[in-house]
Parts: sequence; C-alpha cells; structure tokens
Amino acid sequence: MTAGTRDRLIGAARECLLTDGHAQLSTRRVADRAGVPLSQIHYHFGSRQGLVLALLTHENTQLLARQAAMYGADAPLWQRYDQACDFLEEDLASGYVRMLQEMIAAGWSDAAIGAEVTRLLRGWFDLLEQVVTEAADELGDLGPFRPRTIATLVGLGFMGGESMLLLGGDWTDDVLTALRAVGAFLRPDR
Repeated sequence: MTAGTRDRLIGAARECLLTDGHAQLSTRRVADRAGVPLSQIHYHFGSRQGLVLALLTHENTQLLARQAAMYGADAPLWQRYDQACDFLEEDLASGYVRMLQEMIAAGWSDAAIGAEVTRLLRGWFDLLEQVVTEAADELGDLGPFRPRTIATLVGLGFMGGESMLLLGGDWTDDVLTALRAVGAFLRPDR
C-alpha cells in the first residue's frame, strides 16, 4: 500500500485542490477521495503541506521535462515558442496552471511553500535562459538584453498571462494574442 497509496493520494489531492482551492484543501477529503485512512497522508507526506508540495513537485517535474524535450527539438525557435503557447492552453485545460497559481498564492503566507515554489519555478526560468543562450545566433543582436533577462521577461509574461486567464473576463483573447505575437516576431519571414 505504499507507492500505489502515495500516487492515489497525490491524484486525490490534485482533484481536491482544483475543486476547493488551497485554502479549503482538507486532508480528510483527500484521504476519503483516495480511499485510504487519513493517517496515510501523514505517513507518506508528513503533513498537509508536505502533500501539496509533493503534488506540485510531481506535476512540475512532468511538465518541465515536456518543455525541455520540446525546446531541445531540432526546430526553429519560433516553432518551439508556438508549441509552448499550445502547451499553455493544454495546461490551462488540465488544471495545472490553476494549481501552480494556487501554490504561488499559498507561498505568500507560507515560507516553506514559497521556497519550494520558487525552487520549482527557477527550473522553468533556467530552461528558458538555456534556450535563449542556444538560440543567440538565430536571434541576432540582443542589444542590452542578456539571455537571463530575456528568459525572465518571457517567463513572467507567461505567468502574468496565466494569472489573468484564470481571472476570466475578457482577458483571454488579449493574453493569448500577445503571447503568440512573440512567436510571430521570432519568425525570420516577418
């Protein structure tokens, strides 16, 4: 009842987090949904906080590996960037973006969650920096921008866009159009 139980708890925590949000996440509800005793959360994760951090790490690891494979492909940068925009739409539909934003918000008042979210997000920004560094010839003169600066701007553009998309309203077209415009700008035939 170890690896299977752990996986069931992570899956149940994901469902509960997406349904109830971080503030209302109940370990009892997670255990009930997973069909295991409440004590299993403490056995596998130590606490509610340990459970949500394990969930975020699990999801983040899978998606970061997907991004690394996509950016490592032998394709022009603009095509890989367009694929990243497609992935954003997939990640919105799957609930990952909401889960990440919930954890960012939780990190504002919980230092341990904040530190782990920061560590995980650094992986995304480091990947973007590597992409920009490798694409320097394709990009041409970067002017006053270093690869890390461009990676930070692009990463923050996506994160800010994610926040606005989750708020709803009439942001969807503006955000997705703006993000996709960067890909269009990267095309050599623009």
